[in-house]
Amino acid sequence: MVAFTTLAFSAATILGMASAAPYIPPTTGVIHRIFAGSTTANGGLHFEPENIVAEIGDLIEVHFLPKNHSFAQSSFDKPCVPLNDDAVFSGFQFQTAAGEAPNVFTFPVMDKKPFWFYCSQTAGNHCQNGMSGVINQNFDGPATLAAYKAKAAGTGTSISPPKGFEWHLSNGFGIGI
Repeated sequence: MVAFTTLAFSAATILGMASAAPYIPPTTGVIHRIFAGSTTANGGLHFEPENIVAEIGDLIEVHFLPKNHSFAQSSFDKPCVPLNDDAVFSGFQFQTAAGEAPNVFTFPVMDKKPFWFYCSQTAGNHCQNGMSGVINQNFDGPATLAAYKAKAAGTGTSISPPKGFEWHLSNGFGIGI
């Protein structure tokens, strides 16, 4: 459970930022919950839901279930590889043996562009075995979640962003305990 109010945290974060800090849109109050590591689908290598439609300012909460999972942003063209130095990444601090981990990774939706994500856990090749998803897929083109998963299945080992790359640490918004 998140121990702070998201709206109050967002306001405090935005007010406390320096003028050079990145813009974070005001929250809409809508929260989309994603569960990493479904206990029923695909042997636990699944995000639920894996295809989310969200508005700018909505919040994404990632809840972690058993096994050691992560939530990392990639591109459609290079699944299982971090997008760039500004990519969203939860890190691997959420392992739990049973039930839901106590920590929740939270970040705001910054724009309406497709946001591709995957689990970067290499033990068991989580991304290659279907643990990937999208926020705001363009439903009118060839860049579908099914096509992304097919590309991911053909990649080599997943790549985790380097330690200390976590979005919430560098941008002042994110993890809630």
